[in-house]
Amino acid sequence: MTNIEKFNQAFVEVFGVEESALGSAFAKENVDSWDSVHQLNIIAILEETFDIMFDPEDIMELTSYEKGVALMSKYEVEL
Repeated sequence: MTNIEKFNQAFVEVFGVEESALGSAFAKENVDSWDSVHQLNIIAILEETFDIMFDPEDIMELTSYEKGVALMSKYEVEL
């Protein structure tokens, strides 16, 4: 499984959506089920999957699929 597939799988698992739903519109303000619990679940899965530890400010910033992609590059994970 590639890194992007692993990244996408985290969102699919947490939100129960199809991978095709992921993209620029997949964000806290557009996804009714996106709450703090879902956000922390994504963080936990990404940290475990990619063996990284997000900074607290980055945890607060992960409010969309696209921001997640950008954050992964900060932690030297190529998607």
